[in-house]
Amino acid sequence: TADNAVWSWGDGGLGQLGHGDLSSQLRPKRIGDLRWSRGTAISACVVHSLVATSDGAAYSFGHGNSGRLGHGDTARQPSPRRIGGLRSEHISALIKGGHRLSLERLTAGV
Repeated sequence: TADNAVWSWGDGGLGQLGHGDLSSQLRPKRIGDLRWSRGTAISACVVHSLVATSDGAAYSFGHGNSGRLGHGDTARQPSPRRIGGLRSEHISALIKGGHRLSLERLTAGV
């Protein structure tokens, strides 16, 4: 959107919509936990989603199987949670292929 708000809809059975529950959404709904952030990159798949924000943070939510959310566990995360291991990085892009993810970070001074 013009204000870089993050919205989602569709099947939410694994928490992959980021609305804090496991409900599906028939219409676009703004992700409330990201209302103070400006989304700059979004990557979504069937079971999880990732968002990079204008301040360089990376958030993930959905099914945590195999550690795919990057939180050091395999728990389901129905609300956006900042990926703690990347706090010192400035994430600028997300690239997803299947159930895998690559993050691009800005180098210092850029």
